Amino acid sequence: MKFLRKIAFPFSILYGLITSLRNYLYDVGLLKSAHFKTPTIVVGNLSVGGTGKTPQIEYLIDLLKNDYKMAVLSRGYKRKSKGFLMADATISAEIIGDEPFQIHLKFPEAIVCVDADRTNGITKLEELENPPMVILLDDAFQHRKVRGGFNILLTTYLNLYVNDTMLPTGDLRENASGANRAQAIIVTKCPADISENEQKEIIKMLHPKVNQQVFFTSITYDTQLKGESKLNLSELADFNILLVTGIANPKPLTDYLKNKKLNFKHLKYPDHHHFSLNDIGEINSAYESLSGTNNIILTTEKDYVRIFGKLKNLHYISIKTTFITHKNEFDNLIKNYVEQSSGNS
Repeated sequence: MKFLRKIAFPFSILYGLITSLRNYLYDVGLLKSAHFKTPTIVVGNLSVGGTGKTPQIEYLIDLLKNDYKMAVLSRGYKRKSKGFLMADATISAEIIGDEPFQIHLKFPEAIVCVDADRTNGITKLEELENPPMVILLDDAFQHRKVRGGFNILLTTYLNLYVNDTMLPTGDLRENASGANRAQAIIVTKCPADISENEQKEIIKMLHPKVNQQVFFTSITYDTQLKGESKLNLSELADFNILLVTGIANPKPLTDYLKNKKLNFKHLKYPDHHHFSLNDIGEINSAYESLSGTNNIILTTEKDYVRIFGKLKNLHYISIKTTFITHKNEFDNLIKNYVEQSSGNS
């Protein structure tokens, strides 16, 4: 795989030129970006793969939900539907996408909808009888047809965009200079004990503009498992665990379980994987082959919304994003933007 990526380097150069030209045309106004009256917060990244967008969206909902009617607009990656759809009691992860469905279940007070055309999606939201006061755009950093009011760029601690290269050789969707569009840059999935000196070194590497602020977050795992029953993580020492994941990067979770000295077997599937009947059969066979009587199937919250009801003894572990430093500064930055935007001041 690494060899194939290396020989694809000429295509990376071509892809970089194409995306740079596209961004230039938007920057100089030859291609138009729509601006909406409703405050819009974009959460995205420059790379493919998991940078922690869903936990960051959930953090923003928690931050603002008591003061504003919230909406989340996503494209609904790998959903089995098209066009604009709004989550309701009849919707499923297959129809709307796993991450929007997860957010819908967790925050029923928020409007959750999907549309690959974000311009159309925002227009539909603003036309509602009771429209949202704030719209969160999930994974829309490259969607230049909409000009977000506040842009949050995520990059992972282990794969900073300044150290990456363009697709297909690397993981970048656009050149690193695209980071200039962000008001806030968040380095995600950091070690919880990252030092101030290392943070300063990373900030130097990112070389933010004067009007940009850099923040650092880590993943926090819930110690209470949910699902078929409630179990505390500390109770799993004597369990045999079948770990099932369909996420971009399960390594932080597997490392976490190893650090807890838990005994698990891992079945790894592609990101946003739709579990077929054959997959369910494979999982059940692997579960039945576990020794002992204290056995469970453990998965992520994102995977759980795609497979619950299909497997017995299924549990999931949820995560949240935790600011290592300057949490209040970030919160105030977001609140001030929303308060000062039209319609909410």
